[in-house]
Parts: sequence; C-alpha cells; structure tokens
Amino acid sequence: MTDVIDETLSSHNKTPEPVPEAGMFGLAVNAVGIVFAIGILVSAGLLFYEVVLRYVFNAPTKWVHETVVFLSAIAFVFGGLYAAAIDKHIRVVLFYDRLSTGMKRLFDVAISLACLVASLFFAWAAWLSVKRAAWTPQGDFRLETSGSAWNPPYPGLLKVFLFVIMILLAIQFAIFTVNYLRKKAK
Repeated sequence: MTDVIDETLSSHNKTPEPVPEAGMFGLAVNAVGIVFAIGILVSAGLLFYEVVLRYVFNAPTKWVHETVVFLSAIAFVFGGLYAAAIDKHIRVVLFYDRLSTGMKRLFDVAISLACLVASLFFAWAAWLSVKRAAWTPQGDFRLETSGSAWNPPYPGLLKVFLFVIMILLAIQFAIFTVNYLRKKAK
C-alpha cells in the first residue's frame, strides 16, 4: 500500500514532459516554460511589494499593477502552447477513450489538423490586431501603450506576443499532424 502511495506522490511531483509526437519543438516549449513560471513568481513578489508600499508606507507605485497584469497575461498566453506540447489541453474523451488504437490515430490526425487550421485563423486575427497596435496609420512603428500615468507599451507587446504564440502553436499542431500520420497503427 505504501508503495502505491509513494508512486502516486512521486508522479504528481514530476514536471510534465512533452509527448513524443510533440518532437524537439515540444521539448523546447517545455524548457522555455520555466521562464513564464518564474514570471508568475515575480508577479507575486511585485504584488507583495505593492501591498507593503501602499498600506504600510502609504506610497503606492504607478508601475506594479500594469507589470503584474502583463506578466500574468503572457504566462497565460504561453500556457496554451505549453498545454499543447505536453498534451494536457482540454479534450472531450467520452467517445475517444472507447476507440480502437487505429481509430484513435485517425482522430489524433484529424484533431491536430483542425487545431492547426484554427491556430492559423487565430494567428491571422492576431496579426490584424498587431497591425493596429504596432504601426501608426502613416506606417511608423509605435507600440500601443496603456494610456495610464505610467503608459508602458504592454498592450502592444502583448498583442505581438499573442501573434507569435499563435504561429508557434500552429507549428506545434503541424508537427503533431505529421507525427501522428507517421505513427504506425498497432
């Protein structure tokens, strides 16, 4: 009994690894994930810093709130790519789990292909947003800013980041599609 408990506890403490079908790209996404995890920890530290400054010293900052929102937003956006690489994205398995191995392979190909197409459509939509957020009507490069007293370019940066992540997500789903097609039916 204790062996089962120890095995269960140790499996929950492991860092998720990308599935083999994610390829080297999935390994790279997994490795970069630590940067965004650290960003969440930095956000928590900044929030603590802001609370102390605001309520202990009555000296609130202008920059902490927007920085925390930005760090959290990019971590959230990256999380979609990360979840795809480790194959932990949301799925409905009511029927999928009942399929034979060969049918699961066909479904994996079809799902990956559908996700690839959807990612490309979202990348296109993100690009339309980037065009408005990164260039003036005259064609000069200028990132959209928040409009606050501090006025950082976080909104523009976030839109560019979303576009890049959608392209990377499309690449990940293309890799999945190819690797599921190559996978031999059992």
